[in-house]
Amino acid sequence: MLRVHDVYINDERFQATEVNLPKTNLLMIESASGYVMCGALDVELLRTKLANRGIIAARAVGVKTMDDLINGTVESCTQAAEAIGIGAGMPIREALLCMREHETHA
Repeated sequence: MLRVHDVYINDERFQATEVNLPKTNLLMIESASGYVMCGALDVELLRTKLANRGIIAARAVGVKTMDDLINGTVESCTQAAEAIGIGAGMPIREALLCMREHETHA
């Protein structure tokens, strides 16, 4: 099943996507400039072979629900995410707000 809905962080609206698959859930929250995702995100691929694309993305691991993702922490992220202030250990909420802030300055 696929579910797309809005989530709010500090009154800022983001789009959440949940894909329920056998034995796993794919979870993603996006802004206009980037996204955060569950452990299925291949950050290493984005950091190496796709680095030239400048994708702003961060990953949280061990999350099973959208609430887990929203309340999780960044486990890893891309160089483009680091360039706007996102880093390992940062709360996902804060990472999304960094992405939103980047949109207003881009």
